[in-house]
Amino acid sequence: MMLACRDHLLDLTEPCVMGVLNVTPDSFADGGRYADAAAAIERGVAMAGEGAAIIDVGGESTRPGAADVGAGEELERVVPVVEALVRRVPVPVSIDTSKPEVMRAAIAAGASLVNDVKALRAPGALEAVAGTGAAACLMHMQGEPRTMQVAPSYADVVGEVRQFLADRVRACVASGIDRNRICLDPGIGFGKRPEHNLALLAAIDRLADPDLPVLVGVSRKSLIGIITGRPPQQRLAGSVAFAALAVMGGAAIIRAHDVAETVDAVKVASALKRAAAGGR
Repeated sequence: MMLACRDHLLDLTEPCVMGVLNVTPDSFADGGRYADAAAAIERGVAMAGEGAAIIDVGGESTRPGAADVGAGEELERVVPVVEALVRRVPVPVSIDTSKPEVMRAAIAAGASLVNDVKALRAPGALEAVAGTGAAACLMHMQGEPRTMQVAPSYADVVGEVRQFLADRVRACVASGIDRNRICLDPGIGFGKRPEHNLALLAAIDRLADPDLPVLVGVSRKSLIGIITGRPPQQRLAGSVAFAALAVMGGAAIIRAHDVAETVDAVKVASALKRAAAGGR
């Protein structure tokens, strides 16, 4: 399985790790540690050295209850970081945004993947990606970040998420985004109760067509806190446990804050999965 990201062809024969780089002052996971561009750039370089196959740069928090950030401010946060990382790391640089103007500017700065929690539903988002060769990660989210955890409800969470993602794939293809440029994210923690998240994590192999890679992001999220009782900075063990289990379940990309540890967990899980399949 390959994911075409402009000049990069990401080989997903073996699962890989996407490093999370929040260039925000209000990240739930790192408390604004990389809000300064210089610190963010150095962290991105370090994550590539730790084995990240993608560096995902985000300039707006999408945690539950997060306030909106204007496009101008988001551009000021992310574009210098994207430009610098494209020059300094050998792996694809991703832009985590839902705003078409930020997508366009980041792609112009060298980003080769758009990671959108709204699955390119904003007016102009499909067009911002279609003709560029950039890949797109389409995520499921019920509601908006500010209110998504108020009262999420599903009759069949696995079926509904699968149908939503299939519909968004069709919209992308109709707009000129080839299937080999698409990966899918069930949106753990985005408009879901704990039982919804666990159901999705248990059904990764049923969330997409076999030729479309699934990305899973559970790193440091509240689901781990609910299960373990630990705050975000003490959720490493839970995060790498979910990473390994997601790989066993069929995930191709694991989005994580703790890159080195997650890379190791992914390698171990991948080796066990190969052994279970008879070495194939």
